[in-house]
Amino acid sequence: MKNWLLVLLLSLLLASCESRREPSAPPPRPDDPQLLHQTVKRLTDVIVYDIFTPPVASRIYAYASLAAYEAGRFDEKNAASIVKKLNGFGPMPQPVTGQTYAYPVAGLKAFLTVAHRLTFSKDTLKQFEGRLIERLKGGLDKATLQRSLDFGEKMALAILERASKDRYKETRGMERYNVSQQTGFWQPTSPDYMDAVEPHWGKMQPLALDSSAQCPAEAPIAFGTAPTSPYWKEVREVYEIGNALTDEQKAIARFWDDNALVSHHTGHATFDTKKMTPGGHWISIAAQASRQAKAGWVPSARAYALTATALFDGFIACWDEKYRRQTLRPVTLINEKLDPRWESFLQTPPFPEYPSGHSVISAAAAEVLTNLYGAAYAFTDKSELEYGMGERRFSSFRAAAEEACISRLYGGIHYRSSCFRAATQGKRVGERVLGKVEGN
Repeated sequence: MKNWLLVLLLSLLLASCESRREPSAPPPRPDDPQLLHQTVKRLTDVIVYDIFTPPVASRIYAYASLAAYEAGRFDEKNAASIVKKLNGFGPMPQPVTGQTYAYPVAGLKAFLTVAHRLTFSKDTLKQFEGRLIERLKGGLDKATLQRSLDFGEKMALAILERASKDRYKETRGMERYNVSQQTGFWQPTSPDYMDAVEPHWGKMQPLALDSSAQCPAEAPIAFGTAPTSPYWKEVREVYEIGNALTDEQKAIARFWDDNALVSHHTGHATFDTKKMTPGGHWISIAAQASRQAKAGWVPSARAYALTATALFDGFIACWDEKYRRQTLRPVTLINEKLDPRWESFLQTPPFPEYPSGHSVISAAAAEVLTNLYGAAYAFTDKSELEYGMGERRFSSFRAAAEEACISRLYGGIHYRSSCFRAATQGKRVGERVLGKVEGN
C-alpha cells in the first residue's frame, strides 16, 4: 500500500510540474528580421574565433550578405537585384513561377551556405543552421520549407561562383612580400614584428569599383626628418599626443581599435585577445540602425549587402595604396629619432601606414548607411559592449566615421593627414558603390 501511495504522489507531483511548465514558444515568422540579425551576428562570432584578417573578413561579409539579399529580395515585389549591377556575377537563380517560397528562409540558407564555405568553424555554423531550421519547421509546411532551402542553396552556389574568380586563391600563392630597406619605407613593428598582412589584396577584383585604383587616395606627405618638414611635424604630433592622451581620447582609441588579434606581453608570458574586425564593427552598426528603424527583412538585408560591398571595395582600394606607398609607421621613426622606449597607445598593425584603413572603410560604410537611413540618423553604438568598451552616441553615421578616423591618431598608429586623406578616399568608394548599384 505504501508503495502504491508513493507512486500516486509522484504522479501527482509530475502532473503538477507539467501544468506549470511554460508553453513552448510559437515558431518565428519566416520574415522576422531578427532571424537575419541573429544569423549575421553568429557569422561575426565565427570570424572573431577564426581570427580572419580585416580584408579577408570583409570578403566573407560581402558574399554572404549579397547571397542573403539576392535570395530573400523576392519577398518584396520591387526589390531590385544588387549583383546585377556589380562586377563579375553571372545570371542568378530565379524562383519557379507558381511555386510557394518563404524567401527570407532562402536568404538565411544562402547566407549560411556561403559563410560555411568561406570560414573554418563549420560545425558552429552547421549547428546554428540546424537549430534555426528546427525553429522554422513549425510555421511552414514541409514542401515550402524544403523548396526555400533548395533555392537558397542554389543562390549561394551562384554567389560562390563569383567568389571563386575574384583572385583570392591566386593571392594565396603569390610571392612573399619583401620588406624594403629604402629610407622611409615600412618596417615590421614591435612587439611581434609580424610579416606584412595581405600584401597582394590590392590585386583582388572589386565588386563595384572598376579597379582597385579607381578611387585613389591623395599622395601622402613626402618623407622627411628635417625639423621644418611637414612630415616631421606630423611625426612629432603623434609623439606629443601619445604622451598626453586624455581619458576621452583613450576611450575613443580603444572603442575603434577593432584589432582582430592583440598580443600581450608580460615578462616572459605572452597571450592574445580576439575582437571583431573594423568591418565587423560597421556590420554591427548596420544591424543596430536597421533594428532602430524597425526595418523589415528585405531592407535589413539590403543594408547589410550594400555596407559589406562598400567595406570589401574599401579594403581593396586602401590596400592597393598601402603597398604602393609602403609608408613607415610612426612608432618606427619615433623610436629611432625621439624616444627608443616610446610605444603607441594601440598595438601597431602589421602593414604599411598610408592610408588609414579604418578611415577608408568607415567613410565608405557611412556613405552607404547615410543613403539608406538619412544624414541625421542618430544612434547609440553598442558594438563594443561585449568587449568591455561601453557604448558611444553619435549624431550621424558620418560623425561615427569621423571619430573612427581620428581614433587612429589617438592610438599612435597613423599620422593626421593619413587619417583624413583616407576618409576622403573612403567617401569616394562609398559614393561609387551607391552610384553603381542605383545607376540605370
